[in-house]
Amino acid sequence: MAQPVSRRMVLRLSIAAAGVASSMGALARAPLVRAQATTTTTSTPSPVPVLSQHVEETSIADLQAMMEARRISAAELVQEYQRRIEAIDRSGPFLNSILQLNKDALTIAQALDDERQRKGPRGPLHGIPILVKDNIDTADAMQTSAGSLALVNVPVPQDSTTAARLRAAGAILLGKTNLSEWANFRSTHSSSGWSGRGGQCNMPYVLDRNPCGSSSGSGAAAAASLAAATIATETDGSIVCPAGHNGVAGIKPTVGLTSRAGVIPISHVQDTIGPHARSVADAAIVLGALVGTDPRDSATAASAGHFSNDYRQFLDAGALRGAKIGVARNLGFGTSEKVDAIMESAINAIRNAGATVMDVKVESNDAKEVNDAEFQVLLIDFKGDIAKYLSSRPGGPQTLADLIAYNKLDAARELKWFGQEIFEMAEGKDLNDADAYQKALATSQGRSRDDLNQVLSSNGLDALVAPTNSPSWTTDLVNGDHFVLASSGPPARAGYPIVTVCAGFASGLPVGISFLGAAWSEPKLISLAYAYEQATRARQAPKYLPTMPKA
Repeated sequence: MAQPVSRRMVLRLSIAAAGVASSMGALARAPLVRAQATTTTTSTPSPVPVLSQHVEETSIADLQAMMEARRISAAELVQEYQRRIEAIDRSGPFLNSILQLNKDALTIAQALDDERQRKGPRGPLHGIPILVKDNIDTADAMQTSAGSLALVNVPVPQDSTTAARLRAAGAILLGKTNLSEWANFRSTHSSSGWSGRGGQCNMPYVLDRNPCGSSSGSGAAAAASLAAATIATETDGSIVCPAGHNGVAGIKPTVGLTSRAGVIPISHVQDTIGPHARSVADAAIVLGALVGTDPRDSATAASAGHFSNDYRQFLDAGALRGAKIGVARNLGFGTSEKVDAIMESAINAIRNAGATVMDVKVESNDAKEVNDAEFQVLLIDFKGDIAKYLSSRPGGPQTLADLIAYNKLDAARELKWFGQEIFEMAEGKDLNDADAYQKALATSQGRSRDDLNQVLSSNGLDALVAPTNSPSWTTDLVNGDHFVLASSGPPARAGYPIVTVCAGFASGLPVGISFLGAAWSEPKLISLAYAYEQATRARQAPKYLPTMPKA
């Protein structure tokens, strides 16, 4: 059943994640716009050369152990990931998940290797290559563009807090991932994973299927072991949906747990930054480097006393024993028989692991006025927030009106497949109508918070669970995305956290399960998701099928 336009849009929102060896210099300087992959009709897996014996499906802890044992260096890790990116992302299966590599990655890795020998590692991310979504500022040779040609070659003044904290933790920023342009907040019928700068990102399990967005490249690259982990962003669904479609773990934090400073925005009310990784443990390690108060983002002040710099302490395989879990039956259930079957198996696994399970309903999810109010909040926020962000980058567009005009002038590339209806709706908003804004915010955020708090507290629940996504649809650049279900809406509007992990496969396509909780409940959700992951071991590595097998 087709969803209302406003609902379709909010399901796709997100503001939502060194040098290159001389032989890889051409890759680092690859053209910003690349040709689309050709779809074939065979289901034979695309060949993937064996070029990465140390990094494929390897955990961060195991990479650290290898470096500590001097079996491999950070510099060698960078080179292995670069070779894998060349073989899988730029050729072979052609995932097209990475827009640009950091030409300084190898130099940075060599410096970190030297530091390890002299001082020891800074922590669990020392020497670990990480990919960052292309709406996160990095003050280096890489672009920050939100996938738009309008911001190419417009410098950023300083690192985002996210990038700065990753560097301080010893991580190597390996490159920038492709995304749904402007975090999927441009058109009512966009294709997730498409950007004017990079073209269409593909999904590694079945290449003609969609990776979901807007953190499409982050999800696909994490699944394909193109880095140890990736950084994603979300406003409503764009950490968790790409995680679900690509079979990886994703942590969408409480708004304010991670800083949005230097991240291209949609809404200061709902935007948040979090990790994608192949396991909950790896995602938890990365989250610990991102958190903390930041004077550049006032929302982070509320996180004081609520964050941990080491979420590994919450990785408890027995956490479901004695837990009380609510099954949110009106969040995505009943729309896909295959998803329902996977979820019933997941619920049985949760019950068998010692949890008490009960059915509940999240009333605000079904209220049209709540969904409509969210969209109004995001339109108003975007018009003001994007102008504030653009003012930090002189020499480029300075307002939303400038972006609209740029797209019209470069319509052959930027408007080739779909338009900018959301941009135009946002531009028509009156930023001085405070009463209308506060009314919409009270309906969207206020009712969602009250509803989730009531459901969790009145039933004594540790968390809610719901399906993260439907099986991925075939990418459709003409008509746009074919969304079937999502459970991200209520937590997104409330600013509350979600941890998603692979629950199983429908005809070879990954389906995730989301653990939803109250504000600042990341430790509990990480524990529960990790326990579920360890009990089920549902995730499988991608096979890079060109298309679905014939019946």
